[in-house]
This record gives sequence, C-alpha cells and structure tokens, in this order.
Amino acid sequence: MVTSCDDEESKVVAKADRIHNSMLTVDTHCDTPMRLIRSDYDLGVRNDNGCVDFPRMKEGGLDAEFFAIFIGQGPRNHESYNEAHEAALTIFDAIHRNVEENSDQAELAYSVDDAYRISKSGKSVAFIGMENGYPIGNDLTRIKQYYDLGARYITLSHSRNNDICDSSTDPNGPEFNGLSGFGVEVVKEMNRLGIMVDVSHISDEAFYDVLEATKAPVIASHSSCRAICESPRNLDDDMILALKKNGGVIQICILSNYLRQPEPNPELDQKLQEIREKYDNFAELSDEEMKKARKEYYAVWNRYCKHATVSDAIDHIDHVIQLAGIDYVGIGTDFDGGGGIENVMDVSQMKNLTIEMLRRGYTRADLEKIWGGNIMRVLAETERFSRESI
Repeated sequence: MVTSCDDEESKVVAKADRIHNSMLTVDTHCDTPMRLIRSDYDLGVRNDNGCVDFPRMKEGGLDAEFFAIFIGQGPRNHESYNEAHEAALTIFDAIHRNVEENSDQAELAYSVDDAYRISKSGKSVAFIGMENGYPIGNDLTRIKQYYDLGARYITLSHSRNNDICDSSTDPNGPEFNGLSGFGVEVVKEMNRLGIMVDVSHISDEAFYDVLEATKAPVIASHSSCRAICESPRNLDDDMILALKKNGGVIQICILSNYLRQPEPNPELDQKLQEIREKYDNFAELSDEEMKKARKEYYAVWNRYCKHATVSDAIDHIDHVIQLAGIDYVGIGTDFDGGGGIENVMDVSQMKNLTIEMLRRGYTRADLEKIWGGNIMRVLAETERFSRESI
C-alpha cells in the first residue's frame, strides 16, 4: 500500500506539534509594542491585525517573544535624548502593563531561568529588547535603568548613525568608522549588567569593533545572510565566522527583502507613496489617524508585496549551519516591523518553518538549538559574565 501525500504531510505536521510541545521556542524580535502605545491593541486577545499576541503564540507553538522597544533615530542633542528616553520608558510601561493585565496567559522574563520556569507553567514568555541605543544619549546610567525594567538586549543603532556607532544604512555614510569611544563604554556597561549586545543594523566596521570590545558573546537579533541576499543589513560569511569565534548567534530575519534580492515593484512603491502623501508622511497624526494610516499601509503592503517563501528563509538557516555549525543560528522574525513571508505572516504560523526544516532532515536536537537553545546559551553566558564581573 502506497502512503498518500496527505498522510505524509499529516505525519510531518504532527511531528512538528510534538517537537514544539517539548522544547523552548524563542523569537528574538518583534515590533508589536509600537501597537501597544498607539491603539487599544491587547496582547491577551486574538487580534485580526498585527502579527503577535499571546493566543496566536500558543497556536504557532512559540513560547517566548522578545518585544522590542523601538525608538527611531532623531536629533542628537540633550533635549532630544531626554525625549527619546521618556518615549522608551513609555513603551516599557506599556509592555509591563499589558503583560500584567494578561497575567493568566503570560509573564515577563528577566533571565534564562525565568524563561524555562514560565514556559513550564504553560504561560507565554515575554522578554524585552531595545532597538536602537539612541535613548541612551550620552548617559551610561540609563542602561542600568533599562536593565532593571527588563531589557535583555540593546540593538546599538538603527537606520542612521548615533553617538554609539555607525549604522549599516546611514545615507551620509560612516561617522566613526565603527564604534565610537562612548560606544566602547556602552558595550562594557552592557557586559557588566548582563545585557546582550545586538549587532543587527550596525555597520560592518562597528560589528568588528564590538567583537573587540565585548567580553560576552553577542547576537544579531534579526539579520540574514549576505551570501544569499546582498543587503548591508545582512552579515557576510566572514562576519558569521567571526560571530562563531565570539560564541554569538545570528537570528535569521524573515523580512522578504533580507531573504532574497527584491524585484522591482513599481505598483507597490506607487501605492505606498500615495499613502505617505495622504498622511503627510505620518507626521503629527492623532492616535485615530495613525491607526487608520497604518491599516491602509499594511493592506497595500500585503496586497502588492512579493513575499519571500518559507524555503527562502530556511535556505539562510542552511547556509549558517553549513558555514559555521548548528550552534550559531536562530530566528528573529521582525514581525510588525516588516517581517512576514508566505505562510508565515504572523506568529500563529511559526510551525511552518519547523515543517520545512523537518522535510530537509533536521533533527529534534537541531530544532531545539535553532528555536531557543542557542539564544538561551548566549543569554546564559552574558548573565554569567555579569555575575563574575561584580
């Protein structure tokens, strides 16, 4: 008797379910907190918009999510630093409040032990990361404040240079040719406290400067492989091998333009430009106007974007493993920040990544490392260095 394709598919899906139920699964980057401060978005209910909430985490077999506090790069002066700092504190508060209001479903994690304990209890695990060190300004004491509020990684820069380091995408080019002197002190303070240093978004020169400055392993919370997709946001093979030597991990980002070379899409470009013009480039909008603008923007994006595939994403994981080994790769979706590919458009569909890896022959032990073991190892080593440095 020949087993049907449907039977084989059912077996793979059932195996994925069993695997997800038996290990800690972690996504290291989503921008969902931006929704928490601009709307009545509730992580405790199954939303019909956005990509991440606790019910859909359960559906997708995802135990732990790093909720990113994103502050866009602004002017570099004392007043603006204070405004950015206050904005970051507002988002911290929104995450804490939303998790506390849904304490029957989730709990904040401050350590590796917390993550395993919370997951074992059946609740979702909420970690906090910070995307862009801009709110630090020139004040190292703020890093301790962010640590105390739960930040367990900080992405040193975003799309433009700041006082810490050069960005990989600043249109004006490099300013420090890597990490600034202040940036070296930021890395040392993060090491001392037990905050993972995140090298996503920073320039290649800054990446290597970080590896010289750090005493703990580092992460790329949402980056992919430049050998497959040429983007300054991705890491090239030499950088991935340097990350291996450091003991760090690259968390593959499932944003289409970082997974495969983007094709010209004039229709999408035109539609998005029309929305930007309609809403004056999203400047000074009320909460209600921003909610409406975001809904229109994502509707156009989802309709006209040519998304990468699950196979494209796993190709990047394959590449890291073939180059550096199984211990140095994980997953950082960038959901609600542009992340999302065919059949993995929100967190409820995360198992489709596992299903593709099973089809390619990945073992349970492989998946345990990719889905959480590697990033938890780096966080544990960061915690250990912090304890030993006191």
